[in-house]
Amino acid sequence: MFRNDLDVSDRIKTTDPRGVNQEINRIFLELYPEATTAALDRAFGDADKIYRGEMPGFHACDTAYHDIQHVLDVTLAMARLIDGYERSRVGTDPLGRNLFQLGVITALFHDVGYIRRENETQTHNGAEFTLIHVSRGAQFLKEYLPRLGMPEMADIAADLIHFTGYERAVNTIPVPSLRYRLLGNLLGSADIIAQMADRCYLEKCRDRLYPEFVIGGIATKTNAEGKFEVIFSSGEDLLKKTPDFYAGATRRLKEDLGNGLEYAGSYFGGQNLYVEGVEKNMRYAEIVRKEEDFSLLKRTPPDTIN
Repeated sequence: MFRNDLDVSDRIKTTDPRGVNQEINRIFLELYPEATTAALDRAFGDADKIYRGEMPGFHACDTAYHDIQHVLDVTLAMARLIDGYERSRVGTDPLGRNLFQLGVITALFHDVGYIRRENETQTHNGAEFTLIHVSRGAQFLKEYLPRLGMPEMADIAADLIHFTGYERAVNTIPVPSLRYRLLGNLLGSADIIAQMADRCYLEKCRDRLYPEFVIGGIATKTNAEGKFEVIFSSGEDLLKKTPDFYAGATRRLKEDLGNGLEYAGSYFGGQNLYVEGVEKNMRYAEIVRKEEDFSLLKRTPPDTIN
């Protein structure tokens, strides 16, 4: 049970904002010893408050899949990918401390669009924003970055967050330079590999992601002929289709996002724990699908919803 709270290295508790904050500060300061962690520390504190419902104007997080653990897992992966790039680059420009902070802070708030604001009285669960959560997150970052003392990064962050979504083709997302496109590729990669390498990913897909899809209106659709079509009929059906999703995610990672996931191998000294975790989950998903025995899923994800 305890391991279900930990990252792929079995060291960092991904349900603990302070612990992830400290680990990312360590990575940051080892790369940039003269830097200050003030902006990172404030961002982690604010994210913790928002997800707990302690930030004025916001309800607590009520999406069990897109919760604080997911956010912290992705943010930690993002810091590691940046570190891997910075330490292994040959003949390319460094990202530097400012882009490290920008990437980590954007990762930390990449799913804030699921959080309901107190004045949004017509919504009852954040999953209702599934189709527009990225654009909502972009607007949040435009408002938030100036409060962190990073006003010049606000519009850039609002574009970078779209590397985690699917409503824009990656190659159409505007960025100021190739360094920012690299940062966006790393962000999109971190979002995919962190969640799919989670020890409880399969259980979370069945029991948490499917209900969000139902609430968000993407478990079904009306096709081009105007006919009603079921995409996922149940949590079990979603799980059976997860290996097919992985095939598409692999293409996105390698082709659209520039194979940025490989920098995790550089961070871990050659072994890519995220890829290993994802592939282990997919092998098990294939077994469950073949046997059609969902009792094989025995892990209990942490409950982070207040």
